Amino acid sequence: MKAYTGRFVPKNPQKYKGDPTKIVYRSSWELRVMGYLDNNINVIQWASEELAIPYKSPIDGKWHRYFPDFVVKMRDRDGKVTVKMLEVKPKAQSVPPTIKKGVSKPSKKYLKEVMTWGINSSKWEAAKEYCADRNWQFVVLTEKELGL
Repeated sequence: MKAYTGRFVPKNPQKYKGDPTKIVYRSSWELRVMGYLDNNINVIQWASEELAIPYKSPIDGKWHRYFPDFVVKMRDRDGKVTVKMLEVKPKAQSVPPTIKKGVSKPSKKYLKEVMTWGINSSKWEAAKEYCADRNWQFVVLTEKELGL
């Protein structure tokens, strides 16, 4: 995923929960999701990185704050209103890393992948609990779900 950041200017700012002049995307994938949320008639309200969820990092054992990419209130096909918390990540960061067979010493790349997975797992467990308490859904969107 190429580094790609900027400000998103919504066509429907009334749907945005928060300050619609301060919406920042951190990847082209997030920009794609923002366009979808802004233009989809079934999306009632959405926010980007407006919510902080505490989680304990397995790396340093300290408490940190996780800002999920999106929180979306929308109507499903049956007209029922649901809330979803969305995280946009490459598929490689959404599954545990595997060490290559026949390698005696883990590479720096592998160790970084393990750390990334550990942090993501902790964030996502906290997010799942937060969502369960509110009857929301937590969804990780990868290139597969985004059709990329």
